[in-house]
Amino acid sequence: MFSSRWIKYGLMVFSLFFFVTYILELDAYARAGGSRSFGSRGSRSYSAPSSPSAAPSSPSRMAPAPAQQAAPSQSGGFMRGIAGGIVGGMIGGMLFRSLGFGSGDGVGGGGIGLFEIILIGGILYGIWWYIKRRRREAEATAGPAAYRTAEMPQPQQSGFAPAYGSPAGVSEIAAGISHIRQMDASFDEQKFKDQCMDAFFKVQGAWANRDMSSVRNMLTSEMYGIIQGDADDLKKKKQINRLENIAVRQVELSEVWQEAGKDFVTVRFTANLLDYTTDETTGNVISGSKTEPVKFEEFWTYTRPVGSNSWQLSAINQPS
Repeated sequence: MFSSRWIKYGLMVFSLFFFVTYILELDAYARAGGSRSFGSRGSRSYSAPSSPSAAPSSPSRMAPAPAQQAAPSQSGGFMRGIAGGIVGGMIGGMLFRSLGFGSGDGVGGGGIGLFEIILIGGILYGIWWYIKRRRREAEATAGPAAYRTAEMPQPQQSGFAPAYGSPAGVSEIAAGISHIRQMDASFDEQKFKDQCMDAFFKVQGAWANRDMSSVRNMLTSEMYGIIQGDADDLKKKKQINRLENIAVRQVELSEVWQEAGKDFVTVRFTANLLDYTTDETTGNVISGSKTEPVKFEEFWTYTRPVGSNSWQLSAINQPS
C-alpha cells in the first residue's frame, strides 16, 4: 500500500514538473538570442538600456549597479512563476496529507483519488489556456506582417532626430554623436541606422539557418559564441526556428557614448514577424505560430574602437 501510494505521487510530480519545464518553455529559442538579455554594454552592462522617450539626464554620472542586475528576460517568465507557485502548493498539499497532516485522514492516510487527479488536470489546463489566450491577444495587436523597409524619420539638420522625448535625452544623444564625430567626421546617424537594420536582417537570417559564420564579422566574440551555441543546441534537438515576414517598424537611437577608447551606440528596434519552431524531421510546428505574428521590441548595442572602424553587435537587451 505504501509503495503504491508513493508511486502515484512520483508519477504526479513528474507530470507536473514536465508541464512546468516543457509546456511553459516553448519559446526558449524565439529569434536570435532566445528573447533574452545578454552581451556587454561596457560600464552600462548592469543597467537597462534607456528608452528614447525617457533617456537619463546624466549619462556621464551613471555607474554600474550590480545589485540591480536582473536575470535574463525570458518570454512568459511571470506566468511560469505563477504556475510554478500553484503547482508547488498543490504538490506540498498532497505530500502533507500523505504524511498525516491533513484533517480527518489520520497518520499515513490519504492518497490521490480520481477527483484530485481531475481537479489538478483541470487547473493545469486552465493555466495553459489562460497563457495561450494572453499570447494570442498580444500577438494579434501586431496586425498582418509584411516584409518592407522600416519607416524611419528623416535626418534633421543637426544630425539627430529631435523626436526622442525630453530635451535632456536629445542633448545626450547629440553629445554622444558629437564625440563620435571628433574621431570620425563621416559618421551619419541615418546611414548608421540603415546599417543597423541591414545587420538585424542578416543576423536573423543566419540564426534561422543555425549558422552564424556568415555574420561572424558583425558580432563580438562573446556574442558569436552565445548565439552560435544556441544554434548548435537547436541542431542537437533537430529543431529549426523559422522567422518569416519580418517587418521592422521603427529604428531609434537610444544611447550614444564613449568609454575606454570605444564607441557605443544602443539602437531600439520595434518589429513584428512570424516566429515558430519546427521539428527538422517531420516539419511539425513545436512552438509559435505560422499565422499569428509576434510584435516585439529589443535594444541592440553596437561597439567599435573609436575612429572610422567597423561596428559589431555587442549586446541584445529586452525592455525592462
